[in-house]
Amino acid sequence: MVKEYTKRFNNYILSDDRNPLFLQGDALEVLKQLPDESIDFCMTSPPYWGKRQYSGGGIGLEKDYRDFIKNLTTIFLEIKRVLKPTGSFWLNIGDTYLNKKQLGIPWRIAITLMDEQGWILRNDIVWNKVKGGMDNSKDKLGNVHEPIFHFVKQAKYYYDVDAIRSKPKEAKVVNGAIVSATGVSGVRYKRQIELSTVLTEEQKRLAFSALDSILQDVMNGKLADFRMVIKGQQRATHSDSTKVSGRAKELQEKGFYFLKYHPNGSKPTDVWDIIPEDTQQRDDNHFAPYPEDLCKIPILATCPENGIVLDPFCGTGTTMLVARQFNRKSVGIDISDSYIKVAEERCHLLV
Repeated sequence: MVKEYTKRFNNYILSDDRNPLFLQGDALEVLKQLPDESIDFCMTSPPYWGKRQYSGGGIGLEKDYRDFIKNLTTIFLEIKRVLKPTGSFWLNIGDTYLNKKQLGIPWRIAITLMDEQGWILRNDIVWNKVKGGMDNSKDKLGNVHEPIFHFVKQAKYYYDVDAIRSKPKEAKVVNGAIVSATGVSGVRYKRQIELSTVLTEEQKRLAFSALDSILQDVMNGKLADFRMVIKGQQRATHSDSTKVSGRAKELQEKGFYFLKYHPNGSKPTDVWDIIPEDTQQRDDNHFAPYPEDLCKIPILATCPENGIVLDPFCGTGTTMLVARQFNRKSVGIDISDSYIKVAEERCHLLV
């Protein structure tokens, strides 16, 4: 198969086919045949160490967790090579206990990628599974979360934050007054400005004028919502020190400032509540529940619509399925022929 993967990949990239391309083989060997800087986005959840016997063997069966980390990070270095400079790499990896000790494998990997391979970590997301599996331990808490790491190669990269914003509620007019999505009308702020013994008369005048302007922006849809911080009424956010906080400096000089909410809605936080349900009711002996919702924010935010998605441990093809739903081309790699067949069936590729 010495150039087969390269040929199939190049033909796929040049085609108009939006169906996923699946490549069966060892992740490292397949990746070595992919061209430099040819992938826009990678998201994967490799087998966890010492957890399960996956079909086809491979990663996760090492006797020592340090060998597992070494093998994985070697693969991730190849991912860095094939990833475009503006690309993103999202990694979901769970931890393992050994002789009562939590090994900290996810963070060992993340620190290795940062310190030894030069990856930039942009976010570590807490995937809250909401409910955990059976845990009969009587001397520790139940485990219901896993980390997801967002890595990039350089400081400037593709990111479409508007694609993942939640739809904001709309402002309205109540008894002739403008009321924001969360019920802010400005009446309380006007009263605080009027009764302030801290603000000068000039600061009060400017504060009234600025508040009226903000309320009009809310009414016109330029802002979804706002909060006003007034000297002597609310403390500065983050810090009261004018040396470290621009907000504190603004409060000191002007007597007020505004916290403005984006008109297109709020962006997701770094805690995701996603139940790892196996909604496909699979009987293919693939026991890792990798939910579709886990891939949606990463793909929408960090893969352009004409970009190429990669999953080097694609399993039954969830990353590819979501990429196809969002009209992205994708490449899935797995060592197991049986998983590849299931993935193809899920993506409706088999005749």
